[in-house]
Amino acid sequence: MKEIKDIVKSLTLEEKASLCQGSSFWETKEIKEKGIPAILMTDGPHGLRKESEEKDQYGMNLSLPATCFPTASSIANSWNEDLIWRVGEALGKECIAENVSILLGPGVNIKRSPLCGRNFEYFSEDPYLSSHMAKSQILGIQSMGIGASLKHFAVNNQETQRMTVDAKVDERTLREIYLASFETAIKIAKPWTIMAAYNKVNGEYCCEHSHLLNEILRDEWQYDGVVLSDWGATNNQIVGIQNGFDLRMPFNGDYYTKVLIEAVETGKLAECVLDKTVTRILTLVKKCIKNELTATFSKEEHHQLAVEAAIESAVLLKNEHSTLPITRNTKIAIIGRLAQHIRYQGGGSSHVIPSKYKTLLNVLEDDYPDVEYTYSPGYRLKQDVDDSQYISEALIAAETVDAVLFCLGLPNTWESEGLDRKHLEIPKNQQHLLKQLSALNKPIICLLFSGSPVEMPWLGNVESLLYFSTAGQGMSEAAWKLVFGERNPSGKLAETFPISLSHTPTSLTFPEKEQANYAEGIYVGYRYYDKKKISTLFDFGFGLSYTSWEYQNLNISQSCLDFTKEESLIVSVDVTNTGSRAGREIVQLYVSKEEPKVHRPIKELKGFKKVFCLPGETKTVTFILDRRSFAYYEEKIHDWYVEDGNYLIMIGKSVRDIVQQEILKINNNPLPVMFSPQSTVGEIREHPAASEVLKAVFSKMMPPKKTENKTVNDITDEENFTDKAMAYDSMAEAMPLIKISDMTAGLVTIEAIYQIVEQLNQAVMKSQRN
Repeated sequence: MKEIKDIVKSLTLEEKASLCQGSSFWETKEIKEKGIPAILMTDGPHGLRKESEEKDQYGMNLSLPATCFPTASSIANSWNEDLIWRVGEALGKECIAENVSILLGPGVNIKRSPLCGRNFEYFSEDPYLSSHMAKSQILGIQSMGIGASLKHFAVNNQETQRMTVDAKVDERTLREIYLASFETAIKIAKPWTIMAAYNKVNGEYCCEHSHLLNEILRDEWQYDGVVLSDWGATNNQIVGIQNGFDLRMPFNGDYYTKVLIEAVETGKLAECVLDKTVTRILTLVKKCIKNELTATFSKEEHHQLAVEAAIESAVLLKNEHSTLPITRNTKIAIIGRLAQHIRYQGGGSSHVIPSKYKTLLNVLEDDYPDVEYTYSPGYRLKQDVDDSQYISEALIAAETVDAVLFCLGLPNTWESEGLDRKHLEIPKNQQHLLKQLSALNKPIICLLFSGSPVEMPWLGNVESLLYFSTAGQGMSEAAWKLVFGERNPSGKLAETFPISLSHTPTSLTFPEKEQANYAEGIYVGYRYYDKKKISTLFDFGFGLSYTSWEYQNLNISQSCLDFTKEESLIVSVDVTNTGSRAGREIVQLYVSKEEPKVHRPIKELKGFKKVFCLPGETKTVTFILDRRSFAYYEEKIHDWYVEDGNYLIMIGKSVRDIVQQEILKINNNPLPVMFSPQSTVGEIREHPAASEVLKAVFSKMMPPKKTENKTVNDITDEENFTDKAMAYDSMAEAMPLIKISDMTAGLVTIEAIYQIVEQLNQAVMKSQRN
């Protein structure tokens, strides 16, 4: 391609407008005469979904076979950034082989409620973990010269009325939870495109949202890539382009091209603004075609990577009496239709046709021919009804074996794009069968397949529970390697498993249709359960192992930080494998503010590392914490702010299993504020310099004390006055300064109030200069 600025100059208005629309369901506009080729994009956060037949206008054709890697909900449980980078690299290679330029993923929307039907496509309830996993996947994809598309920007947390729902969320919650999940991935990985979501945020559609796109994404985060729409998400492209939006997808005839042309001709849209959009689109096209990309890959190697990813993502949730692993000479009964129709991904636009697929039974027959087993389907999948014949066969199969391997989970139709779940239960017929099997007093090992948490009233009926989420085409092989102890489980939960749906922060309202009110604020996931002191089924960050781990020697590089300077904190801790098996441990670092002046979570994840240790081996894990690690978003100053005071640096095996901690003191300037007559006494007292001024002012208002010749009446009057003064002082905390004039019947004049405000602000400015 020529220099982009020269191409833009050569384009007609009609050509510019046409470049801002897709030319088909999956392609951008080609203008041969100007040397502008089309580029192809496809779905696929966890696998390539390129249509296999002649292109159709609906994008609904079956896709070509591709490696189906674990979905985000599964691979997030690996907490392994290197692993997800390698998965991203593999996805990039498969894109090159199919001439795909942009892969539409990953998705980093926060799991606000476990009921969201698309949660299997998202990483976590925690923005730090989510954004770091996404960052690594994007870097892997783009290392191959293929663009990623980070989605869905932003606050896209339900499928119910997803195209029209208005997410009402305060600025602090928006920044700390929902945008933080995008922020690190955008700033570090620099995805070539960002996909704007269907929904509204605080009354504006995401594709034309000035605050999200212009003020935050473009200006603050300095993002200069292409913002494209989710398919069909654009509502007013003229407003969108004015506010930082670029590419409308998919193609919908020439109507919207004509709308843009007319907008420029009538002055509704400045052509220079359109030129910026066109420049970004052409820059993307040039990135996609600048090199003749070549990449060869082995389908078998990619399949083995999918197996490895499934192994590292599996979470051992329960293992009483060390029931797992079992030996190959254990006679087992495999019960459950899911053993034959294994649930390895969710439904909707991300559904991949796997390049290789084996059921649990296939793998057992092919790779473990010496294992003696029986199989019974046990329950129906398409209908949640008890089948007496299936139940009878399952009980007979289980009677004479050493252990029962029970496969349970959610059917394909229960989790999908376009719908939200109604409850957190698994099908009743699975629960009923499990209860009857437990009466046989055989060890029961459960393999759980679901893209999000489920309630477990049946947990007491099983000895071991191994959770896979939706772990891709390698899941069956991974399962047997873990069951037979060839590999050691090392996954930990990237989201909390609540005991009951009623315990979740959004249980009373999710999903809301026209307007979703994010009334829970920053208290999402473990932040909510910790603050409310609610017991959970399994905590965020929890996962068992076939070995044991010990943590020692937590060290922080400084006991006191001064964040008026550019400083960081180095944290290290020793981790020892004290068991008899090699394994991987996920070390988690949390930060907690002691006695915060604003409401804050009890603790927040601010670092994680996954380490491999042989039996008896010790490794030192190191973290670096910066200013942001201790900050909250302060709406008064529209920026991140670090309170001074004590913080706890915590090392945990999970969010509630803290094994080491140290105290850090932070010195920082007071919150930069400017007081007004509407500022309350309490707000002023929070600032040391202003508080001193206020104290001096109040002392002048107090009548002089009698010091000599006090009578009984004098003493009584003085005590009454003191009592009244204390009561008044308590009420004054929430009283705006201007109201003191009213409450003193004008004794303190309005003019005096303004003079006090001036003194307060002078004191604040002086303290900040010093």
